Amino acid sequence: MTTVHTPTETALNTWRTAPTRTVEAGGVTFAYRELGPDTGVPVVFLTHLAAVLDNWDPRVVDGIAAEHRVIAFDNRGVGASSGSTPTTIEAMATDAVGFIRALGLDRVDLFGFSMGGMIAQVIAQTEPHLVRNLILAGTGPAGGEGIDKVTRISYVDVARGLLTRTDPKQYLFFTRTANGRQAGKDFLARLEERTQDRDKSISVGAFRAQLKAIHRWGQQTPTDLASIRHPVLVANGESDKMVPSKNTVDLDRRLPNSEIVLYPDAGHGGVFQFHEDFVKRALAFL
Repeated sequence: MTTVHTPTETALNTWRTAPTRTVEAGGVTFAYRELGPDTGVPVVFLTHLAAVLDNWDPRVVDGIAAEHRVIAFDNRGVGASSGSTPTTIEAMATDAVGFIRALGLDRVDLFGFSMGGMIAQVIAQTEPHLVRNLILAGTGPAGGEGIDKVTRISYVDVARGLLTRTDPKQYLFFTRTANGRQAGKDFLARLEERTQDRDKSISVGAFRAQLKAIHRWGQQTPTDLASIRHPVLVANGESDKMVPSKNTVDLDRRLPNSEIVLYPDAGHGGVFQFHEDFVKRALAFL
């Protein structure tokens, strides 16, 4: 059972202070945090490769939570959630649906970033009545060009990070221009704003399982996205090296009810680099 809380308690929280709660679903104890108003359709955040709760940009979470209830959680086997990490995107989507329903929700908006955007696409296709709107950032469709190369790119930049004593996200999420380097430093500093009740880091085994799932997603036969008739906001930087930006353009072209934003001089983390503009667009879209 989930923890009972009052609307006032939830509304006063920021991402820096929101308490970590747990809920049971399908034999898994999911760790999650929520904040924002208790009314209206909540926005469920679906996170990226290797991410735990503390990897969400506080400016994006707090910005959207100013008008919507925001719920973010650790996938199975990741961070403070129990269980074994799945090796397919489809299984991750099943877990996410179980988590959402365990909270007693029957209608949500989904914000999926990178791997989370892949999970969101599956949920929209398999549980269309559960979803109202979709925001897909830094992601691509099954079989998308270059997605099966995420493993190699990730390992190379993880190694670069170790050699330079730099968080790999500096290389994976941001361009190497002056603007990109500074945006990366600012983003990484924001991730450290929460000092109490921080989440557990992902294990090596869970990271490898997620890489396998993304690799399989990249090798799949492309699916018909015309079945996703929900309103969709598609976003990315113009120079995404992890999930090449042409996949964002492809999503927008193939989805029947979508709009697109591509940020200049920005990579995989474009929505974090341009967080002020992205939050405004997301709120207007939702």
